[in-house]
Amino acid sequence: MLKVLVVDDDQALRFSIRSALEATRRFSIEEAFDGVNAMEKIKTTDNTKRIYDIVILDVDMPRMNGLATLKAIKEFDPGIIVLMLTAHATVEAAVAAVKDGAYNFLSKPISGDDLTALIDRAINAHRMISNLAVSSPVFVDEGRKIIGNTSQMQKVFNVIHKLAKVDTPVLVRGASGTGKELVAKAIHFNSARKDEKFVAINCSAIPENLFESELFGHEKGSFTGADQRKIGKFQFAEGGTLFLDEVGDMPQLMQVKILRVLQEKVFTPVGSNREIPTNVRIIAATNRPLEKMMEEGKFREDLFYRLNVVPIILPQLCDRKDDLEVLINIFIKKFNVAHGKKMSGVTKDALDAMKRYNWPGNIRELENVIEHSFVLESGNQITLGSLPEAVLMAAGISLIDAMDKIQSQSETLQQMSGATAVTMGVTDSDDDDDLSLDADSEIDGDDDLDGDIMNIGVSSNGMLDFNAQKEEFEKQFIIKALKTFKGKINQTALHANIPKKTLLRKIEKYGIVAKEYAKVDLD
Repeated sequence: MLKVLVVDDDQALRFSIRSALEATRRFSIEEAFDGVNAMEKIKTTDNTKRIYDIVILDVDMPRMNGLATLKAIKEFDPGIIVLMLTAHATVEAAVAAVKDGAYNFLSKPISGDDLTALIDRAINAHRMISNLAVSSPVFVDEGRKIIGNTSQMQKVFNVIHKLAKVDTPVLVRGASGTGKELVAKAIHFNSARKDEKFVAINCSAIPENLFESELFGHEKGSFTGADQRKIGKFQFAEGGTLFLDEVGDMPQLMQVKILRVLQEKVFTPVGSNREIPTNVRIIAATNRPLEKMMEEGKFREDLFYRLNVVPIILPQLCDRKDDLEVLINIFIKKFNVAHGKKMSGVTKDALDAMKRYNWPGNIRELENVIEHSFVLESGNQITLGSLPEAVLMAAGISLIDAMDKIQSQSETLQQMSGATAVTMGVTDSDDDDDLSLDADSEIDGDDDLDGDIMNIGVSSNGMLDFNAQKEEFEKQFIIKALKTFKGKINQTALHANIPKKTLLRKIEKYGIVAKEYAKVDLD
């Protein structure tokens, strides 16, 4: 339940706002009669836990007015959402309030429904910044705590908040998958333009001959196929924000035209003689080395310096390994909801393996890996066996090593619980002898590959020689799994804890024909 502090010297108005918000059963409300009283309540904390999520603040109050109180609140805790109310709104006061960190500036009276809707929008905008921790490991605003231990995160957090209060062009730089578009959205939806459109365009996805029309629009008959007038993205985003993703892929001719728009605040549609004024904020993003491209003459220096007024550089996940476990748990919560599971976390072995991986795809790749594990994992924790082979190989773990470890853990659990033996994720209900892969064990059971027990080679000294027999073990395991699941590739990959692409590659390597096992009965 969100905690709201209503600050106004008018007791009747405080009661009205309190009643309206409490009726939704979503808010816990407290009151303060002026700015001094509000700060006394806000500061009764140890700086580790925020007392109030939202402050609804009147402007005209005795002792300390609303604008002074706003500054004091933001100095104490910039994460508190502040909404300003006044009976005598002026443009100057509204601009000052927004620059000092208020989410919005409203005139009295305001209805309960309108106030609730505004609070929801403010919360969503604030969460966009918090959610950057998931999409590009930058920061999470949990009370007063910032998740992450580097100064990079603190810097990005502060820059985003400051950029949300001005109209300066922004250049967001970072590798693919670090969440550049989410940064742009966080800036837009926390700015004075938040009520207008956020329009994103991928510069690398537009054919060069259509680029100008896409951005500036065209008149009917201006070129072949232009059978009607079209407005471009600049006109569509009027008053809002235009996000130019992959700006490094923009053709040079268009770079000149974009530079003119930034300088002159006007553009000309294709086939038109009229100039159209524009009031659009530009946020650009790229993963390209623009400095090198400028040296090679592929990107204009004047455009670079126009965009690069306040750059934001997003760190890669490989530089943020300390935050990996937090991010994994966030994705686990997400996919528990999406897949209807109750996964409790990740095993130490699996976490260690993921920490040794460099994550070239950054957070986007991490999210895919966690979802991949959710599909394959049958237990209540993510284990080595459900991780993609690329992650295991980077950690120096072979697929067979991972399966061997999981089997040993599974057999230990079975012995403790007296459960039916499970061999490598396949439950046998027959009375065949149990197969142990412990290095000191002897191999019992039927040596026939058509039976439930797989034939594992033993060295001349009677000890289990795993490395010498690894490929044979792989082949026999895959055949066994295919028999169990009637040659069905998807079912085999899912229940035998083998990534599908790995299974297909091994099937091809060993010349196995999955269809041959479609009707095989296990005796």
